[in-house]
Amino acid sequence: MAGVWKSYGARSVLRGVDVTVEPGSLLGVTGENGTGKTTLLRTMVGELLPDQGVVHRDGEIGYCPQETVVNHLLTVSQHLELFRVAYGLPDTGHARELLEVLGCPDAMRQRAGTLSGGTRQKLNLVLALMHRPTLLVLDEPYQGFDWDTHRRFWRLARKFRDEGQAVVVVSHLLDDLQHFDTVYELRDGVLRKGIRHR
Repeated sequence: MAGVWKSYGARSVLRGVDVTVEPGSLLGVTGENGTGKTTLLRTMVGELLPDQGVVHRDGEIGYCPQETVVNHLLTVSQHLELFRVAYGLPDTGHARELLEVLGCPDAMRQRAGTLSGGTRQKLNLVLALMHRPTLLVLDEPYQGFDWDTHRRFWRLARKFRDEGQAVVVVSHLLDDLQHFDTVYELRDGVLRKGIRHR
C-alpha cells in the first residue's frame, strides 16, 4: 500500500501509510488501542477502501479478524465444509491438520456455540488459513489462547513465513516482538518502522 489515507468523519486514522509486505516475511504491527490498527488491516485486505492512496494485492489473502466469523449453530466440521466450498478446495484435509497443530483435533462434531473462547478463536484462525493464502493478515489472532497454543501459533507463523508466505500480525504483547522480521508502530496515523520507547 502506498500513500494510504483513511478518515472517519473529521478524524484521520491513516495518514499517508506506506508499507510493502514481501513474500517470506513475518511483519508485526503494534500500537496503542484506538490508533487504527484494525482499520489498517481492513484496508490492506480490501474490506475498506482508502480515501486516498493505492493498495496492491497479489494472490490469495487470508484474513483473521479479532471478532470470530463463526456461526454458533454450525459444528466445526460444517464450518470447514462451508469454507471448503467457498474456497473451491478439494477437501478439508489441510484445515484438519491445522486444527491438530493448534491442539483441538477432537472438536469436529461440536457446535461453535459450545466451544470455549480459545477454541472458537482457533477455528476462526483455521478458516483464514485453510486455503493456503499467499498473504496472511491476522488481527491479534490468539485471543483466548493458553500459553501452549500461543507457542503453537508462533511455530505455525514461522512455518508459513519459511514456506514463502507473507504474514502480517497485529500484536500488543512485547514478548511477541522477538518473532517478527520487521516491526512497525502505528502512531498518530503514521506507520513507522521500529518501536518508539516511551
